[in-house]
Amino acid sequence: MTFKQTVFFARAAIIACAFSLLWPAQSHAAEQAGARIADFKLDNGLQLVVIPDHRAPVVTHMIWYKVGAADETAGKSGLAHFLEHLMFKGTAKNPAGRFSTVVARIGGQENAFTSQDYTGYYQRVPTEQLKTVMEFEADRMTGLVLTDAVVLPERDVILEERNQRLENNPRARLGEQMDAALFLNHPYGRPIIGWRHEMEGLTRDDALEFYKRFYGPNDAVVVIAGDIEPDAALKLAQETYGQVKPQANIQQRKRPQEPPQVSPRTLTLADPRVEQPAVQRNYLVPSFSTAKPGQSEALEVLGHVVGTGANSRFYRELVVNKRVATSAGAYYDSSAFDMGKFGLYASPGTGVTLPQLETAMDAVIAEVVEKGITAEELERAKSRMIADAIYAQDNQASMARWYGQALMTGATVEDVKLWPSRLKAVTAQQVQDAAREWLDKKRSVTGYLIKDTAPPSEQPASLQPVKVEKRS
Repeated sequence: MTFKQTVFFARAAIIACAFSLLWPAQSHAAEQAGARIADFKLDNGLQLVVIPDHRAPVVTHMIWYKVGAADETAGKSGLAHFLEHLMFKGTAKNPAGRFSTVVARIGGQENAFTSQDYTGYYQRVPTEQLKTVMEFEADRMTGLVLTDAVVLPERDVILEERNQRLENNPRARLGEQMDAALFLNHPYGRPIIGWRHEMEGLTRDDALEFYKRFYGPNDAVVVIAGDIEPDAALKLAQETYGQVKPQANIQQRKRPQEPPQVSPRTLTLADPRVEQPAVQRNYLVPSFSTAKPGQSEALEVLGHVVGTGANSRFYRELVVNKRVATSAGAYYDSSAFDMGKFGLYASPGTGVTLPQLETAMDAVIAEVVEKGITAEELERAKSRMIADAIYAQDNQASMARWYGQALMTGATVEDVKLWPSRLKAVTAQQVQDAAREWLDKKRSVTGYLIKDTAPPSEQPASLQPVKVEKRS
């Protein structure tokens, strides 16, 4: 995993099945599919999106619930991800293991994922087996059966997973600390997998209460991509999901929001396992859902010009010209229900200190704020994002993820389709305005990752390597 991927996944990482897709790929791929994409709403409130793709006799079936780590009760962090694990523990009709056994027997694939804003479950199966997996998912939507005998061992599993993903990964630990500092009031400051001391106290009752509060057809979106026509998929959905009664307890999301941010924050994480020091900065910026018209698209272009590829400002100035960095880049995370993040990162070259590298990074940003970007940079960024999206649309699972992620974070099917035209309308002035308004240090957290050279006996126990056994 590259440093860019590591720092991005530190908050936006999707726990259990990690994928991360940005708006450009989502949207242009959707446009290519055009009018073939169908959007339905069942009587019980479930939304169904169908993306036909007849190149192979398989389908990707995903069910997304509008609940994630940011919707957890205070003091019970990790609950959304915990419930994701428990959803595989069976129902009265289908005991634990049957669903997975059937998927394996028919040659399918399955997994699940949890983010700050949603939880999802998916299968990739032969088309003729689509109804089978829909029946299983409809059953566990409201029929989950939990006992302490299955809940408590699974709690140990997620604690082990925290060891693997965070405790033993210095870069992920830095990202966790930076998120906690960036979000002063919003629950995005909590890690998706949870704080260990709170995870240790999660119970069967916590899981069931959360399940009954958020899981139901009127809080879910089913996305099917593959070898099936919309009308046929709708018929199957009505025969399976359509038989589930809506959940009366489900309410609209109401999360604490951020106050004005008036002070830059800095932190340093020292860990004996660090092999490459790094500096990272995250700015609090609008997501697509919370941005004014044109803002999100301008930030997309800004992120590409500043930090994507060998032609980016960061790579040319920091790696090639000044040789103060061995790697450098930037990204914009637009896919959040509430506020998003704009991130910068770099690793220093030989003999370069992290403060010197940070100063060089600041100089690049200051030049964009003061002088803007060139017409060539603008057009190159637009063309590259669209081209990347065209290549990305070749995967039906990616198509299903693009739509599901968009619908979970406040967008509509039409928003996805119209993204290319909005991108084409972005001007160089809008990009400069976005840099000036949002890349303000007062809205940021800067983190240094350094190697801890203290003797092992003086290092905190939390920094000691943890032996983790892999469980199926």
